[in-house]
Amino acid sequence: MSKLTIDLNADLGESYGNYTIGNDAEIIPLISSANVACGFHASDPAVMIETVKRIKESGSTGLGAHPGFPDLMGFGRRYMELSETEVHAIMLYQLSALDGIARTYGLDMNHVKPHGALYNATFKNEDLAHVIAKAVKDFNPDLKLMGLANNNLVKAGKTLGLDVINEVFADRAYEDDGTLVSRSKEGAMITDSTLATERVVRMITEGKVESINGKDVDIQADSICVHGDGEKALEFVKEIRRQIEEKGISIETL
Repeated sequence: MSKLTIDLNADLGESYGNYTIGNDAEIIPLISSANVACGFHASDPAVMIETVKRIKESGSTGLGAHPGFPDLMGFGRRYMELSETEVHAIMLYQLSALDGIARTYGLDMNHVKPHGALYNATFKNEDLAHVIAKAVKDFNPDLKLMGLANNNLVKAGKTLGLDVINEVFADRAYEDDGTLVSRSKEGAMITDSTLATERVVRMITEGKVESINGKDVDIQADSICVHGDGEKALEFVKEIRRQIEEKGISIETL
């Protein structure tokens, strides 16, 4: 029987100017994939360069782009009504920015994961998912596309011939249809690392997750997202990694 493996990803590089967000330096060595903000919802050129350098120094963390809506004040969590042409354009712009910096410092991008409202809107909007996937393919068909497990983004990526990554969340509750519970609802965030790890292990070994309503939902887990911001983020990431490895599950970049 082959050993179980899982990718562990975090959204990073989200500081901006004089404002520092997250624990990037401490978290990067603990994960296998980093999703780096590209300047629209967070980050700036200096932060992107610093984050890329840290990822290169880690020697084992895969570099991914984390493009979002152009919404610095709202941290990219507010939906914007954009045309398909505009979505395609903002995707290409952000991928180009991170890719250029990465190549300057001797790294290649591994994957793309949309951020915030841009990511969440694909749960119900198949057309948006297709435009995002097409932008990734147009930019570089060798890039992997990360999206919510079993949902529209990974389906669109598969349709266009991209390698896809089914993402699950350690610290988020699920609806009965396998989408994430809105952050505006009570119980949306899971703050107990033991409970989060138990859920993750079940997703990996059984392909199931319990919804917020107590229903078992089928799910495919290729990569686990652990958020890098928050007061206890570093502690949370360390505990989840420790418990996953104790279960005999290997953490590897896809």
